[in-house]
Amino acid sequence: MTIETKAGAPYDAHPHHADLKGAMHDFLAAFEEFKHANDERLDALESKRRDDVLLAEKVDRLNAAVTEHKAMAENLALKTRRPHLSAAASAEPDERKAAFARYMRAGDAAAVAALEAKSLHAGTDPEGGYLAPDETERMIEAAVRDISPIRQIASVRQIGANVFRKPVSRGDGVAGWVGETGARLETTAPTLTAIDFPTMELYAMPAASQALLDDAIVDIEQWLADEVQTEFAVQESSAFINGDGLTQPKGLLSYYTITEESGRAADELGYVATGAAGAFPAANPSDILLDLIYTPKQAYRANGRFLLNRSTLAALRKFKDVDGNYLWQPSAQPGEPARLMGYPVTEAEDMPPMEDGACAIAFGDFRRAYLIVDRVGVRVLRDPYSAKPYVLFYTTKRVGGGVQDFDAVKFLKFAA
Repeated sequence: MTIETKAGAPYDAHPHHADLKGAMHDFLAAFEEFKHANDERLDALESKRRDDVLLAEKVDRLNAAVTEHKAMAENLALKTRRPHLSAAASAEPDERKAAFARYMRAGDAAAVAALEAKSLHAGTDPEGGYLAPDETERMIEAAVRDISPIRQIASVRQIGANVFRKPVSRGDGVAGWVGETGARLETTAPTLTAIDFPTMELYAMPAASQALLDDAIVDIEQWLADEVQTEFAVQESSAFINGDGLTQPKGLLSYYTITEESGRAADELGYVATGAAGAFPAANPSDILLDLIYTPKQAYRANGRFLLNRSTLAALRKFKDVDGNYLWQPSAQPGEPARLMGYPVTEAEDMPPMEDGACAIAFGDFRRAYLIVDRVGVRVLRDPYSAKPYVLFYTTKRVGGGVQDFDAVKFLKFAA
């Protein structure tokens, strides 16, 4: 499914442009200072044959500063990509938006029920809530995508049912060459299997005072989107990596993993072991990253990227190649990812740290590896009784996810 995204204001004209330019300058300057301090530490380590504690603390402090400046620049870059509200967007709301606003502010469910019945929307029972207008759903989806790292790199499909079933070929179909007038022999049909991606219910329950609801100046739909977007993004990000597949989408780390040399089954993910418990190899530690990069087939490396958490990335920033160049390089363009050994890097705090047995780094084509399915519709149930004097808004959406191509991603496991 192709989703068209309208561009926002030009980069130079955006109100956050000056802040973003300054943040990028601070970020790049912090990285240069970090490199200088780390080079000094490495020189001292070689000459004295032992680590200088003060220099090591300085490097760690500067490394944390690089992370902080990077996060600040990325947040400002997200703001510059969001479009401004145009005159059309601020115009008089249509019938459905007006009815939903009356339901949110005063509990007038009859108008929304009539509209949903007329438009054949499912679930007009007020006990199940009502579907939010499309504009509200799009606001929530756009904000969640900006926050959730997996949504930014995985495939996303919208569906109208509770389960998406994807047919998958086992690759045993037969093809061949033939001359222009040669006989075409019947080929063997491929064996197809199916992977089910059920959607699970994700909810948030923001509370509003009656004074807020009575304030006609407040955009109640924008308020709802702002309140639920972070909760949705946090829960999704965790589930797409660690979800159990029962009440949550099945996360990347919930599948059985096995070394490539051991003979991997069709529904298992492969890993490369570092050879050291909870650490990189003592000698030439960056070589294991090359092993990880070249484990997936070439077709997956073309759009490959690294997925890891902040603490692992902090350790990788200190790595150099044989020519003394740092393997991690920041992006000079706002909104573009940093690169490790030439491949983009995505940070996800739900990835495990470098502990014994942890698959702390993933590499591959995540667009082909992981599929997120969204059932269309965000449902809102107004509850003025459970938390008086506040009004609760039980907001739900259905989301599923799982691995769709087990060859497309590999892990680096910190184990012997």
